[in-house]
Amino acid sequence: MRPLLDDGKNTIASQLVHRLREAIVSGQLEAGAKINLDRARQNFNVSLSPLREALARLIADGLVEFEDNRGYRVTPLSLANLEEITRLRVEMETFALREAMRVGDVEWEGHVMRALHRLNRAERDPARPETLELWEEAHRDFHLTLISGCRSPLLLNFCGILLNLNDRYRRTFLTRTAGDRNVSAEHSEIGQGAVARDMDYACTKLGDHIRRTGNNLVRHLAEKGIA
Repeated sequence: MRPLLDDGKNTIASQLVHRLREAIVSGQLEAGAKINLDRARQNFNVSLSPLREALARLIADGLVEFEDNRGYRVTPLSLANLEEITRLRVEMETFALREAMRVGDVEWEGHVMRALHRLNRAERDPARPETLELWEEAHRDFHLTLISGCRSPLLLNFCGILLNLNDRYRRTFLTRTAGDRNVSAEHSEIGQGAVARDMDYACTKLGDHIRRTGNNLVRHLAEKGIA
């Protein structure tokens, strides 16, 4: 693990947020697990102050919870939480995409096409964890690039938080399966519809894409006995 160093651009707390978020979203820190401050401080070789700051930011993002007399823990998974995340993603991302198509420039179109090409070229093999990490990076980049042209920082921040929350569910599913549908075609339909400025088509495709993923994850959670 690379040491955490304050380089003036990325504080130690900011780097901790990134590493802890990845550990939670990827499942390295299991849902509902208690976060031992002393152990975490030793693992990351940091003082208590930046660790508490990082955890406070993750609480705001919905990935960590704090309870009096019980301390910090990773937010548990639940069907109700997943269903709410899915509904909010559909509403907010389709709104952001519609705005991006309305005000986005040619440079935004180029970014979308590059992100789409990179995602469609990325391999995703459950038997090779390193491919899942690379695919996840490309997948997140595509969804955020798609809406980046909306020129609304608050909206983009909310969408990013929801994507993190959703990814925590999806990545537990993808460690066991490569998927049950042609997501590459779905991403292509969304991206190409976006740069063509076909608002109804692109937003419908994006909404359907998010709902299908949500439905798959609900079935997956139900099979694992998570209520």
